[in-house]
Amino acid sequence: MAGFATARAASLGDCDQASHATTLSASAPGTATDASAVWLNDRLLRWPGLSGANQYRLYGSARAAVQASAGNVVVGAAWQLPLTVSAEALPTDLAARYAYLGSGVQLQLAESDRQTMASQLSAQWILVQEDANRRVIRATHLQWPGYLDARFAAAADAALGTSVGAAQTRFRLWAPTAQAVAVCLYPDARATATELIDLQPDTATGVWSVDLNRDLHGQVFTYLVDVYVRGTGLVRNRVTDPYSVSLTANSKRSGILDLKRADTMPLHWGQRAKRLRRARATDMVIYELHVRDFSANDPSVPADHRGKYLAFTDTDSQGMHHLQALADAGLTDVHLLPVFDLATVPELNCAEPVITGSGDSGNPQAIIQNQKSNDCFNWGYDPFHFTAPEGSYATDPEDPRVRVREFRAMVQGLNQLGLSVGMDVVYNHTSAAGQDAKSVLDRIVPGYYQRLNAQGGAETSTCCQNTATEHLMMAKLMIDSTVTWVREFGIESFRFDLMGHQPRDAMLRLQAAVDAARDRSVPLLGEGWNFGEIANGSRFVQASQLSLNGTGIGTFSDRARDAVRGGGPGDNDQRLISAQGYINGLLYDRNAQGSGNTQDLMRTADLVRVGLAGSIRSYEFQDYLGQTKRLEQIQYGGSQPAGYVLEPSEVVNYVENHDNQTLFDINVFKLPTATSKDDRARAQMLAVAINMFSQGTAYFHAGVELLRSKSLDRNSYDSGDWFNRLDFSATDNYFATGLPPQQDNGATWGLMRPYLNNPGIKPEPAQIRFARAMFLDLLRIRASTQLLRLPTAAAIHSRLRFANTGPSQIPTLLVGRLDGRGLVGERFQALTYLINVDKNPVSITIADAADQDWVLHPVQRSPRSADARLRKDSRFDRATGRFTIPARTAAVFVLE
Repeated sequence: MAGFATARAASLGDCDQASHATTLSASAPGTATDASAVWLNDRLLRWPGLSGANQYRLYGSARAAVQASAGNVVVGAAWQLPLTVSAEALPTDLAARYAYLGSGVQLQLAESDRQTMASQLSAQWILVQEDANRRVIRATHLQWPGYLDARFAAAADAALGTSVGAAQTRFRLWAPTAQAVAVCLYPDARATATELIDLQPDTATGVWSVDLNRDLHGQVFTYLVDVYVRGTGLVRNRVTDPYSVSLTANSKRSGILDLKRADTMPLHWGQRAKRLRRARATDMVIYELHVRDFSANDPSVPADHRGKYLAFTDTDSQGMHHLQALADAGLTDVHLLPVFDLATVPELNCAEPVITGSGDSGNPQAIIQNQKSNDCFNWGYDPFHFTAPEGSYATDPEDPRVRVREFRAMVQGLNQLGLSVGMDVVYNHTSAAGQDAKSVLDRIVPGYYQRLNAQGGAETSTCCQNTATEHLMMAKLMIDSTVTWVREFGIESFRFDLMGHQPRDAMLRLQAAVDAARDRSVPLLGEGWNFGEIANGSRFVQASQLSLNGTGIGTFSDRARDAVRGGGPGDNDQRLISAQGYINGLLYDRNAQGSGNTQDLMRTADLVRVGLAGSIRSYEFQDYLGQTKRLEQIQYGGSQPAGYVLEPSEVVNYVENHDNQTLFDINVFKLPTATSKDDRARAQMLAVAINMFSQGTAYFHAGVELLRSKSLDRNSYDSGDWFNRLDFSATDNYFATGLPPQQDNGATWGLMRPYLNNPGIKPEPAQIRFARAMFLDLLRIRASTQLLRLPTAAAIHSRLRFANTGPSQIPTLLVGRLDGRGLVGERFQALTYLINVDKNPVSITIADAADQDWVLHPVQRSPRSADARLRKDSRFDRATGRFTIPARTAAVFVLE
């Protein structure tokens, strides 16, 4: 933080340079560009793989002039700090944090040199192993996060970003390794800069700031940050604010906004309806929806609102009528796929290609492949700015106020239907790092925000440039961001992409922060998958499936998902067909390549029961071998416990989401080809019923109720509007609209063609509308009783019992009995669900049901119920306790 003395001072012209970066002083040639040594705190560092032999020294230069080539004496350094080998035992927390490094030489900075290092953090620093003649043996850069976290711990409490009042505007940026920071001010998105103002550093926090005695609401800005970049030199980066709450088009400039101003709010925002339909996570029934999918294909939405936030304000559209029907039936929440600022969709003039094609035509995917970098569609798992609404969904992305106002209008529109709004957040990676134009964090504090590998490059196990939420200020950014979404944008829950890449401790701190911001519990759920460089707790205790017990944070369960669907999400070969699941024919309705025996079917049924029981570790039932087991003793995937949570709030049940094939499409592969269109709809609703009756949070992908197809696409993240369409008129499900994009599907095109050309598979409107009506009935059943959404493991233990288990079971029939006696507010004395997945009717006698007055649930016995066959052919014989259930039917009987 030495000010502008070390480089050419910035000028107003730098604010409008064509390039986002200017090299002020290039690194000297011949110096290593890796960063293999790691600061453990602000005093100790480790160089993995090396011993204590020879001597070690740090060399520094404010102008990136250090030359450290093997066999030569170092030149160009302004500072040289000798290091000593240290045998000091690390504190427990540091030892755990850096255990992944393995063995290596531990080096210590002399006490007398600590102040030099602290005052020259903005310099280039090279660590050198030298021989007795001071010649270079090895040289490397350093990984700085451990140092910065120790040195600037006080920054955890700093307010960052901009704040605007009636007579003051404040700018705050954490940039502890910068040599200089200035802010460029612009009146709007297109005008040239009118002012350049220096920020001043705080040596205690690393925060640069300036307070202006002016109200700049509605104007825009960028920062100029002079900072050393490994392998490049001293660079002047023009960069947006990582704490931006809005931006201009294509994220070129950050907006200066007071989010309490009227021009950032829709009418009546402060008085919007806030009907909370759920008290607990187990009451949640979530509908996962993409903003563009919702309306891009809906002709009842005004043309300028299609694919936009404002489509959720068009109350007379087909989509809004559909959501209202779902909400009236019992849907509680809409979870939006990424709506933060994303990097891959042009926010001005994105392409909407005209596409035609059907069957196994390759034309649609070819057009999409040609246009995908310019079209209007992407799922959005490519964060650019974590806390600003995405601009492509706004009617005017150039004005930062518009996207904020219209995002809020969307939330308000959903709230008016009685729906809470959650969002999918992606704090585990950024879309770019280093000096890329779409890199933000890494161009402000290089090497800090990303999780680094042994050579100092960004880890990419998530798909992209992994972030390091184990670092103090990345965790702070994540927590501050979610608090802003809750406090300013009306978000009431979060779904975390690849949450297992984040520390459990950071998630617990986040939970406390968002709860405090909302003054009530904010449900958190996410993908708790365990993989990558942090797998098995190698760097920290993860927020993963097996590590979150007792936290109340939910993770998606793959156990019942795979059992219901068959196979696994990575299948991309003949297993798509041969690995049938519980609802699509395993053993009892084999397809041409199907396999499996009775034990396979019974084992699969047990995994489905695990899901029905909320995956509670301690819950017990008799397994298919006749042994009474806790759910944690039942195996999934060979080595994992099938039951893995302590409380039902910690599990999210699903059978379809945006990832992988839709349920309809996976059933295309797995059901016998001759399966009727009616039975395809029934099979899909069996999966929905299992999910709806499972204890825990219920999660559904938009369109599962409409037999949604993506024409067999296994990964539609960049497949354009064509393969992601929804039809809320319930006329078309878009199956057989061309071969899906070759990039992720080409290897199985040969398997797909016969199905895509088979006219007996694609449903008619009658089947789509039947499925929609069935879905509504199942929503009503879940909403009608507490017994399908019990809040605690203790309640599940005491109230849920399975019949028809063990080695003599009917393996195609699931029977669950729930006791409602003594449950305050419960309308039913007891409830029994019977799910018959077979293509034939089934009867079962349950002895203790005899002499009781079991009747179909009021929803299913109503003349208005969706399924006339269920209403007509489901029977109970009071004298014997015998239930009869039609083929492919989920029936619910109650004692009233």
